[in-house]
Amino acid sequence: MAARALDRAAPTPLWRQLQQELLARMGSGEFTDQFPGEMALVEDYGVSRHTVRQALSRLRADGVVVAERGRQPRVAPPPEIHQPMGALYSLFASVSAAGLEQRSVVRALDVRADGVVATRLDLEASSPLVYLERLRLAGGEPLALDRVWLPADLAAPLLDADFTNTSLYAELLARTGLRLDHGHEDIHAVVPSAAERARLDCPAGAAVFSINRLGRSRERPVEWRHTVVRGDRFALTADFSAHSGYQLTS
Repeated sequence: MAARALDRAAPTPLWRQLQQELLARMGSGEFTDQFPGEMALVEDYGVSRHTVRQALSRLRADGVVVAERGRQPRVAPPPEIHQPMGALYSLFASVSAAGLEQRSVVRALDVRADGVVATRLDLEASSPLVYLERLRLAGGEPLALDRVWLPADLAAPLLDADFTNTSLYAELLARTGLRLDHGHEDIHAVVPSAAERARLDCPAGAAVFSINRLGRSRERPVEWRHTVVRGDRFALTADFSAHSGYQLTS
């Protein structure tokens, strides 16, 4: 087979041209059944194995291609769960909206003290907190590790709740009358720890979203949450225009 043409006289490096060519082919619907291996790309494009590996490395970093050691690369499946940015949301509701079965494995539900979290909730360091830790499943597969702290003087009724198939916010409203009305989130893409990777059954090389949330009800902080979500199953989306958008801060 004749090699596909890359422009060796162009200022764009060959690996970048190859990356763009592969993206264009994926966009046109190729590789739905199988993605070509390194040697096939070397032969197809008449480039070195180093050039192919550079292109595949960038595609992996961008989450477009999954390439595990000893296995042939494959096109990464699109995220199953999309969450709009700038909206107060429930992960339970997002999973349900994606048409996936929602279930949680409750790892802890108790009262404890945590001085750092208490300070974030504008409480004395020794204040008792209701702590809920869950492994969140979507479609029977691990999606997120979720840890939540709430003031015990407000959230003690939650200690009797069964969180296997219900959301925290639904139980909070039903048992205490509290509804979160605004809050703040910080979201970072991180490499999961070995323990997180094992619990979430993450593919090798996959990143996760680390999300910290401070939720408020009528101006009072009532929730500090840390969630680790699989990046290959969850995506954040945003709409923007020339007349509205997000305020950028340093």
